[in-house]
Amino acid sequence: MSEAIRAVLFDWGGTLAEHVPVDLLDMWRAAARVLAPEDPEPVAAALLAAEQEWWVACVHAGDRSGTTEELVRSVAAEAHLDVTAALRAYHDAWDVTVRHDPAAVPVLTALRERGLRTGLLSNTHWPRALHEQWLAGAGLLPLLDVRLYTSDMTHMKPHPEAFRALLDAVGVPPEQAVFVGDRLRDDVSGAQALGMRTVHMTGRPVEHWDVVPDAELVTLDGLVQLVDAWS
Repeated sequence: MSEAIRAVLFDWGGTLAEHVPVDLLDMWRAAARVLAPEDPEPVAAALLAAEQEWWVACVHAGDRSGTTEELVRSVAAEAHLDVTAALRAYHDAWDVTVRHDPAAVPVLTALRERGLRTGLLSNTHWPRALHEQWLAGAGLLPLLDVRLYTSDMTHMKPHPEAFRALLDAVGVPPEQAVFVGDRLRDDVSGAQALGMRTVHMTGRPVEHWDVVPDAELVTLDGLVQLVDAWS
């Protein structure tokens, strides 16, 4: 007999937040115009390359985490450059691209009405304050009991330390938790490795990984009914 569900936990990008295609180079141009106003394009290209290399290096280093500030400082090597202003410009550029699944508020509300714990674990190099600002604007902040961002942590998903931190924070054992995410490696394989049930959000294409989720959804609609059935 399977354990009763006591917590439903979420990824952010592509799960609670909808995936919006963006020009990543254009995002970094906002920072580059602050760092090198006379000739921003080479700096923007260097920042994008550094970000792409950073993700690969982090995975190869055992899913180590990091921050946007570290990334920008690695390119803006001259101490007099205004890294703080560049970071603010970069984050502001992302602000207009963020939108959340319309079902997120009613789904989280329904889960909490059932007495279930809710939580968020996001692979990100962006700072906590930025994510919290976006969640608050969408009405999601008070609906998530726990919010963890790997920019504050040593490891990213699918490293077990990231998932253990989330489970410890909500106070629920893995067999009584569901993790909902859009990435097969980061979300599904990582959560399953600890014994959590998993829901794969299939609304956007992601890299293949040899893992089978317990359920699949295109949007968050239907999640409450799925959890009710498991409970």
